[in-house]
Amino acid sequence: MTIETNREEETFELGVQMARGAKPGRVFALIGDLGVGKTIFTKGFAAGLGIDGPVCSPTFTIVQIYEEGRLPFYHFDVYRIGGVEEMDEIGFDDYVYGDGVTLIEWADLIKEILPGQYTEVRIEKDWERGADYRRITVEEKK
Repeated sequence: MTIETNREEETFELGVQMARGAKPGRVFALIGDLGVGKTIFTKGFAAGLGIDGPVCSPTFTIVQIYEEGRLPFYHFDVYRIGGVEEMDEIGFDDYVYGDGVTLIEWADLIKEILPGQYTEVRIEKDWERGADYRRITVEEKK
């Protein structure tokens, strides 16, 4: 499925809608360059889970845990990891195979340790269509 958004609010709302259907154990792998809207999507996703507090990318902490929503929400940003072995050190499998929902920004950097089934959310810009245009492709991976 491919969705086109033309405003930040539309990208946020897509995140809200996807979170409303999320079930325990689901993993969402966000892929896209710097500045394409991964964090905006993630903020919408958190809102869709009922998380009211501020949500920001855990770039330096790697994982941020939110427990006040409908499901525990494990938000990873793996942009700065040195290698997949770092993911073992923070207990990656405990989150991914736990009772919450996991969203991973920059998931293509750890593709080899993603679970056998996950939802890939690829966000791309097309500058010819405007600074706020996004093409968001959602695909189930098995």
